Amino acid sequence: MLKPEDVPLAQSALMVIDVQDSFKVGPRWERRSTPDFERNVASLVDAYRAAGLPVLYFLHTDGDPGFEPGSPHLKLMDFLAPRADEPVLMKQTRNCFTSTPPSPLLLARGVRRLAVTGIQMEQCCETTTRVAADLGYAVDFVQDATMTFPIPNWDVPGEELGVDAITERTAYALRRRFARITSARQLVAELAALPRARTAA
Repeated sequence: MLKPEDVPLAQSALMVIDVQDSFKVGPRWERRSTPDFERNVASLVDAYRAAGLPVLYFLHTDGDPGFEPGSPHLKLMDFLAPRADEPVLMKQTRNCFTSTPPSPLLLARGVRRLAVTGIQMEQCCETTTRVAADLGYAVDFVQDATMTFPIPNWDVPGEELGVDAITERTAYALRRRFARITSARQLVAELAALPRARTAA
């Protein structure tokens, strides 16, 4: 596995995964983790743009309410406004590689390192991180720029895994195996310290 320290940050791209209104359908939105999620993701988008590095957005579609093709909720949240050179890709799998074609886009931009943000922390974000690491990318998992919700135990009614436990377990599972666990503040500071901003393609 490539580690972020093995790949210059100047070869990084930001992945904004499933930050879509679909998650606001239903009551779970009120129990979300990461209160500063929107601010943290927006700060990373701004930092990657300032550094002239790629930003890619993904939307997830399936049969769940709000995620169906054609649903008015199947769109990026309002705080995100992709630029013309920032692709928005539709996916049908938990990870961002199997059902979408980001690899040619990343290859064309010389990307060998990925920063993972989005929803849900332990599902699409974690799965994308694992697949990306197996594909040979170095990965920065920006934990406070990911979000999740309590997970019910379908075998024991009334029992659930809370967001703090999910956050802890996700970090334990990924750290030094598939990714560096980092924060939005730390990554923004590292981007600002790059010798010079690259010219965006």
